[in-house]
Amino acid sequence: MTNETARPAPVGTLRRRMLLERLVATPDGLGGATSTFETVAAVWARLDWISGEERWLADRPEQAAHQRITLRWRGDVSAGLRLRDGARIFDIRAIADPDGSRRRLVCLVEEVGP
Repeated sequence: MTNETARPAPVGTLRRRMLLERLVATPDGLGGATSTFETVAAVWARLDWISGEERWLADRPEQAAHQRITLRWRGDVSAGLRLRDGARIFDIRAIADPDGSRRRLVCLVEEVGP
């Protein structure tokens, strides 16, 4: 484990304003549902690059970036939510409180683009 991951990020490094969003299904009256995302909160965050890859999906290439987003601890963040930074969308895949102090929350996310 490197020193960077062992120590929580100082508050001053949380410089990106992101929106935490969750999926909401609304009944459409015909037995189905319409899915949309609603904003849960605006949070300050730090974005760190981990890795990237190119893959094929439905006969077209797409690029996936795996990144780490650090934010202040919140009890309502879970895998399945997403973070938005302008037009960029980050799907949360895993979360952790690295030192158990409930000060910082580390989210492993995936950003997919064409």
